[in-house]
Amino acid sequence: MKKTILAAALASAAFTTSAFAESHGVTVGVSWSNFQEERWKTDEAAIKSALEAAGATYVSTDAQSSASKQLTDVENLISQGVDALIILAQDAQAIGPAVQAAADEEIPVVGYDRLIEDPRAFYLTFDNVEVGRMQARAVLEQAPSGNYVMIKGSPTDPNADFLRGGQQEVLQAAIDAGDITIVGEAYTDGWLPANAQRNMEQILTENDNNVDAVVASNDGTAGGVVAALTAQGMQGIPVSGQDGDHAALNRIAQGTQTVSVWKDARELGKRAGEIAVELASGTAMADIEGAAEWTSPGGTTLTAQFLEPVPVTQDNLTTVTDAGWIEVDALCQGVTDGPAPCN
Repeated sequence: MKKTILAAALASAAFTTSAFAESHGVTVGVSWSNFQEERWKTDEAAIKSALEAAGATYVSTDAQSSASKQLTDVENLISQGVDALIILAQDAQAIGPAVQAAADEEIPVVGYDRLIEDPRAFYLTFDNVEVGRMQARAVLEQAPSGNYVMIKGSPTDPNADFLRGGQQEVLQAAIDAGDITIVGEAYTDGWLPANAQRNMEQILTENDNNVDAVVASNDGTAGGVVAALTAQGMQGIPVSGQDGDHAALNRIAQGTQTVSVWKDARELGKRAGEIAVELASGTAMADIEGAAEWTSPGGTTLTAQFLEPVPVTQDNLTTVTDAGWIEVDALCQGVTDGPAPCN
């Protein structure tokens, strides 16, 4: 896939004076898929901060994991007179009518973190294929052979398959060599930890607990996996995740999770707010700084911007504390003589 990796420093580029001036009076509506994931609150705070800095107004809705409610939510935001929309899609296929409704009113759309396969939506995310690669690399380093379980994301979220594709790229050689056997694989409806835990419990039962590593696609699903493993006395086998959730980082410090690929939601949210205001002020998608053409797996050419993720393991936990993402006390809770900075 053609893609442009934009470092987080570039994502913080300031508006020009004219763009800032035009932003006053702009209202940006944000349609959230749900607030059950820890990280969305961080994203929201970053979006709000960026809009406030630009003199723009923030309004939002919460679809509560319902694709149909999200369509109604977007209609409500449009009826409130928003000048731009940021949409975190609950269901990538079902969101199409919302994009059409916005286009009918000439309201620009930012597809936030999850792919909306419509060229009228600006796609802003991290490089999720690379996230999958990073997850698999970290687990493979700890478990170069054995029985693997793949706990995927939601089947309605294209990111789940982007991640899974990246994971497979890294694991394929070991699979071909017979070093690794995938003994279980499951999507996680709604990315919900409870669903991931149930899937993991079932896979453990089917395999008489003969599992050596788990590639879980985010920190919520990793939490469910670790709960299932702990119930069987198996905590400590390699488990991946992503998002830099505080609970996951604490698990890394404790040794029950191997890696969380940190996607600094503060940078993503900030950039989304900036882009939404620029689009509302008349800037063409192609003229957004850092934007590039990108072809989706479905063959749709989109205007997109990709930020760069960072894998966090016990070897570099100070990365997240130095960045102010998490306090040392929270990171090291329950940890004695652990990795830096918990030692």
